[in-house]
Amino acid sequence: MEMTSDHIALLSAGAFLIVGMITGIWKYSHIMRSKTAEAPVYVDICHRTALMYAFACLVLQQLALHSRWSETVNVIAVVVPIVFFASAVATYALHGWLRDTDNQLRRPHVLGRHTVSSWAIRAYMVALIIGEIGGAAVLMAGAL
Repeated sequence: MEMTSDHIALLSAGAFLIVGMITGIWKYSHIMRSKTAEAPVYVDICHRTALMYAFACLVLQQLALHSRWSETVNVIAVVVPIVFFASAVATYALHGWLRDTDNQLRRPHVLGRHTVSSWAIRAYMVALIIGEIGGAAVLMAGAL
């Protein structure tokens, strides 16, 4: 069976929902053990972002269902933002696990005991912006 753009978006929504629920357990366990009833910043961000991206994938699914572009264009326009959604959630999870920062964009850019170059962060952010907005815009144009 060939995976269609809308099916990819729907399955991704389900995956992000499950990740959001699992990270909710992670967040809750930190809250229950903390004297201040708080989870590490990036555990909280990871949890909320995964849930938010679940719903964003449903919007991508609906746009893909109504897009007049070819299925190849629709698949690319769905997959590119979803890959960036997943990379963001993974990055937040990593920072939550490492507890290495409360702001990943603060310089120097910390990743565990290492630093990441400002150039790499900037390049990733530009690619993320283009990929997420571009994919959604292509689907939106196709639906128009």
